[in-house]
Amino acid sequence: MDKFVIKGGRRLKGEVTISGAKNAVVAVIPAVILSDEPCVIENVPDISDVSISLRILYEMGAKVENLGGGTYRIDATMIKDPIVPYELARHMRASYYFLGTLLGKFRRARVAMPGGCNLGDRPIDQHLKAFSALGADCRRDNGMIDISADMLIGSQIYFDTVTVGATINAILAAVRATGLTIIENAAKEPHIVDLANFLNSMGADIMGAGTDVIKIRGVRSLRGTQYAIIPDQIEAGTYMVAAAATRGDVLVKNVIPKHLESITQKLMKIGVNVEEFDDSVRITVDGPLVKTSIKTQPHPGFPTDMQPQISTLLCLAEGTSIVTEDIFNNRFRYVDELRRMGADISVEGRVAVIEGVGKLYGAPVTAPDLRAGAALVIAGLAASGVTEIDDIYHIERGYENIVEKLRALGADIEKRSVPGPAQRKAV
Repeated sequence: MDKFVIKGGRRLKGEVTISGAKNAVVAVIPAVILSDEPCVIENVPDISDVSISLRILYEMGAKVENLGGGTYRIDATMIKDPIVPYELARHMRASYYFLGTLLGKFRRARVAMPGGCNLGDRPIDQHLKAFSALGADCRRDNGMIDISADMLIGSQIYFDTVTVGATINAILAAVRATGLTIIENAAKEPHIVDLANFLNSMGADIMGAGTDVIKIRGVRSLRGTQYAIIPDQIEAGTYMVAAAATRGDVLVKNVIPKHLESITQKLMKIGVNVEEFDDSVRITVDGPLVKTSIKTQPHPGFPTDMQPQISTLLCLAEGTSIVTEDIFNNRFRYVDELRRMGADISVEGRVAVIEGVGKLYGAPVTAPDLRAGAALVIAGLAASGVTEIDDIYHIERGYENIVEKLRALGADIEKRSVPGPAQRKAV
């Protein structure tokens, strides 16, 4: 059982290099199954969700080699049984991407209902709708999802709502189907484009990724490839906000500035200076932070995965800010923890009203999910006094070497191991 201990009040200063995108790599790793040859994946972040994904492949029979420096060689050609182990799938939401890849390769899949952060109701009905449109039979059985098809036929798929997960799964299932598949009302996030680029580098025929209409002409086989994962826009945004919250001066390196536009625009409205370069952004603050209104939306709107972090920053701004969460219905679970630190936030349904308090104070808090945990780290860095954050396994699902990166920027943060209930009893 581990926790972060942060002594706040230090300005972050220096440079930080952003890792590969979590939301891209957890789709690309399962996609290797579709290849008839080994693949080499570069810029893979060292996070627990990646470890679980690689473990799933290994347990299914794939050969996984760590070549060092965030590079892996994966040979999934030995996989014969399209079943994902329950104990691994239940720890990660993105385990459902194995449904699309296994169905695409073997015409059948059996995967446990996914786990991950509890952000409210996140049904997979749109995923199953896509599989059914391609000719698959979908069943749920004792917490498992069973999908099978005699053959997959290209079809027209219209999503009732914009959904990243279902868009990715539809692409994965359709890439080796017979004929043309057209996905309408598709999600447009950068990691969807990254997945399409990865598959195209293997010989897939995918057009329109990054728009709301994606066309996929199925191919019979896919070859091996060597591919580098894009930088993580959410990790970049998190460090941008951390720099602003501590009134620091940080150069955030290895980013694609265009992917950060919605975050950058809001930070500038709040009073943060953002200087863009080819593959980096510099964050400074030389004046007061001011209120603003934020509404989360699908890309290119403001990302829901940045909502807790930017809300924490708004606690330090002057005036009353309004934050509307339009994606998930349980994303404000961090609010009670911020209140322990002196925040003045009231929540009604999907809307949070944040009264700027100017200063936060260290306190013992618990990370309820990945991005909420990142928000609490930011709060601890900016707060006066000591903040202790429990349940940090959530944070380590998506942030590579967060302690080392923050310490290099001047933060006083450490990871401590503390005895769990069983260990305390034994002692």
